[in-house]
Amino acid sequence: MEKVDIMLQPVQAFLLQIAGFLPKLALALGVLLLGWLLAKVAMFAIVKGLRAINFNVLTERAGMDGFLHQGGIQTDTTHILGLLIYWLVILTALIIGFNSLGLTYITGLLGEIVLFVPKVIVALLILAFGAYFARFVGNAVVTYCKNVDLQDADVLGKLAQYAIMTFVVLIALDQVNVGGDIIRQSFLIILAGVVFALALAFGLGGKDAAAAVIDRWWPKQGKDDPN
Repeated sequence: MEKVDIMLQPVQAFLLQIAGFLPKLALALGVLLLGWLLAKVAMFAIVKGLRAINFNVLTERAGMDGFLHQGGIQTDTTHILGLLIYWLVILTALIIGFNSLGLTYITGLLGEIVLFVPKVIVALLILAFGAYFARFVGNAVVTYCKNVDLQDADVLGKLAQYAIMTFVVLIALDQVNVGGDIIRQSFLIILAGVVFALALAFGLGGKDAAAAVIDRWWPKQGKDDPN
C-alpha cells in the first residue's frame, strides 16, 4: 500500500498543479476576451470620432492617404490610427493575462511594445498636421508670389512645402526614437551640401542663368532711363 501511495504522489502533485493553474488560465482567457471586446469598441469609437471631426479630410488634403494608396495600402490614416488603438488595448489585455499566469518574462517584452505604440500614434499625428501645414504654407507662398507677379511661384511654393515637411519628418522620427542624432546630422550634411552646390552653380558655373533668374524675379526699374 505504501508503494502505491509513493507511486501516486507525482500524479497527485501534477493534478494539484493543474487544479491551481486552471483558475488562472480561465481568468487570463476572460481578460483576453474582455480586452478583445474593448479593443473593438475603442477602434470603432476612435475611427468614428476622427471622421466626425473631419480628420480624414485633413489627412487626405495633406497627401498622406494618397501616399498610402500609392504604396498599395487600401486604407487611410484614420483607420490606421484606429488599428493602433485596437492593438494597444489587445497588448494591454495580454500583459494582464500573462501576469495572472506568472509569465513575467513575456509581459516585460509586451510592455516595451505597449510603450512604443503611443509614440507611433503621436508620430502619425505629427505627420498628419505637419503635412497639412506644409501644403498650406506652400499654397500660400504660390498665391503670394503670383499676386506680386513673381516668376517661378510654383517652384518657390514646393521648396517651402518640402522644407517644412523635412523638419516634420525629423520630428516624427525623433518621436519614435528612430535614428536620432544620426538622421539629424545626415540631414544637416545633405542640406549643407545642397546649399553649397547651389551656391557654386549660381556663383561660378551659372552666372548668366543666375542673372536671368534675378532679372526675371526683380526686374530693374527704369533700366533704359539715362537718369
